[in-house]
Amino acid sequence: MTKLMNSDYLLRKAKILQDSGIQQEPSKLTQVPKAGQPSFGDVLSQVEKKELKFSKHALDRIKSRNIELTQQDLTKISDAVDKAEAKGVKEALILMNNNVFIASVKSKTIITASSEEQLKDNVFTNIDGAVII
Repeated sequence: MTKLMNSDYLLRKAKILQDSGIQQEPSKLTQVPKAGQPSFGDVLSQVEKKELKFSKHALDRIKSRNIELTQQDLTKISDAVDKAEAKGVKEALILMNNNVFIASVKSKTIITASSEEQLKDNVFTNIDGAVII
C-alpha cells in the first residue's frame, strides 16, 4: 500500500514540476527500478500519453461481432473520448458507422462494443454522455 501511495505521490509531484516549469536535479527524478518493474520515466510517459485502450471484453466483442476498425477509426474514437472528457463526461457512448462503443473516459478505455445487429431493442445504462461521429 505504501509503495502505491509513494508512486502516486511521485507521479503527482513530477506532473506539478513539469507544469510549473521547475527544474529538478536529474538524480532526484531518476531511480533504478527493481527487476521486473517499469522505471519511473516509463510510468510517467505512459500516463502522459493517455493512449486509447481496449478492455479484453471489448476486444472479444469486436472480434465476435466482426467489427473492423482502421487506424483512422481508432483516431476518431480517441478524439471522441477526448471531446467527452472536455465536457466532463465519465462514461460515454460513442456511435460511429452504426457501431457503438462504451468508453470509460477517465481511463481512456473502451469497455464494450456493439454492432448494428445488437443495437435493436438495447438499453445502454451507466453512461452520462454520447458522442456521435
